[in-house]
Amino acid sequence: MQLNKFSFKWGDNIVLIDRKNRQYYFKLSPDKTIDLRGGKIQHKDIIGKEEGEEITSSTGERFFVFRATLSQFSLKMPRKGQIIYPKDVGIILIWADIFPGAKIVEGGIGSGALTLALLRAVGSQGEVVSYEIRKDFAQQAKININNFMGEVKNLKIKLKNIYQGIDEKNVDRVILDVPEPWEVVDHAVSSLKNGGIFLSYVPTALQVKRLVDVMRESKAFAHIQTIEVLLRPWNVEGMSLRPAHRMVAHTGFITLGRKIKANVTRNI
Repeated sequence: MQLNKFSFKWGDNIVLIDRKNRQYYFKLSPDKTIDLRGGKIQHKDIIGKEEGEEITSSTGERFFVFRATLSQFSLKMPRKGQIIYPKDVGIILIWADIFPGAKIVEGGIGSGALTLALLRAVGSQGEVVSYEIRKDFAQQAKININNFMGEVKNLKIKLKNIYQGIDEKNVDRVILDVPEPWEVVDHAVSSLKNGGIFLSYVPTALQVKRLVDVMRESKAFAHIQTIEVLLRPWNVEGMSLRPAHRMVAHTGFITLGRKIKANVTRNI
């Protein structure tokens, strides 16, 4: 079979969408079969097809096939711990103003969900340096990143506790997913450029309170703010328009501030 550049090939990350809008994720692998509610589909039957094509299962059920988005992949990829959910990742990218060419220090790579988004946002001219104390987390994150993006050259993973310091200087952003982000505040101040953004993601209000107190005491940040992202889907069917029975409510708090010049003595 002759494939064009748009055709699915072995190793692609795929989602199938059924008539009830349910999603099924898998990676195309030789001699594999996906067993769905609506029958079975051989992986080989998808090779050579293009995005948006229809495919029929062994029982005649029809599905549409697409490449997995980053959001879909992140929710299905193997993980060693909890990930940052797509609804929060999107806000982090915009509120921290992650731009092409930026140099980012990340504390806590986890399974790599946020790292994937950071790498795409900074582009090939940017750089992401991720600090992680658990070797198994770092290894799983690297597998996930390579699975979705292929080999990347602008990611450095350091098996080091970010509480003990940040080696990099003049960085644009410091992004944290660690349980005690206040331990990193002084290191972030030394590492960030003036105007750089410090951002932390934590699950509890008590963590937020301690972090904000330490940020204010440092007198190194302006425009300190904390937000929470809630996501409520809606069902639209014929004349029926109503919110879904379930929503993605609290997952974590995002706290951020911008570094100001040294020797400023007032609280902001």
